[in-house]
Amino acid sequence: MMDRIVLASGSPRRRELLHQMGIDDFEVLAARGEETAPAGLTPAELVRHLALQKAREVAALRPEATVIGADTVVVLDGAVLGKPADAGDARRMLSALSGRAHQVYTGLAVLRGGRTISHAECTQVHFRALTAEEIDAYVATGEPMDKAGAYGIQGRACTLIRGIEGDYYNVVGLPVCALYEALGRLEAETERKEPLP
Repeated sequence: MMDRIVLASGSPRRRELLHQMGIDDFEVLAARGEETAPAGLTPAELVRHLALQKAREVAALRPEATVIGADTVVVLDGAVLGKPADAGDARRMLSALSGRAHQVYTGLAVLRGGRTISHAECTQVHFRALTAEEIDAYVATGEPMDKAGAYGIQGRACTLIRGIEGDYYNVVGLPVCALYEALGRLEAETERKEPLP
């Protein structure tokens, strides 16, 4: 049976996705350390690095648990778009995304008993062309302010997006299929190592 699960993220969206997966008994212990990464990493390497950093910080506090770390970035023309600093920054990001395709990368790290599984998922997102008025109205909702790339696909931004290629839940912030597979692998490894009765 899987040990206690700890989510190393304060994201309410990630909590909701764990519940959606049928995982209801888990602890939330958000990583607090400064997010740092070496220069020159690709977006996939960056999110894996940051997810591992978060998971390792929390695993040091809960060594008996299965710890899940995640990190999401939006990438346009190779440039990483994080969370907007203010409303003007959100407008700038949304204007840049308007009418174009971009990538959303989420790094996933699952740690248990000294074993680590890490993964990076990429989803392509296509925005329709947005008017300045539409961008202003969306920014005025406040929704973009705590989200990478200044939008939340699961919220009001659903009207801004023409389509996606890949895992929808990855854009929300947690690639649930990859997480399910990682948890299954760790469970199977544990069962193989348990002594026979």
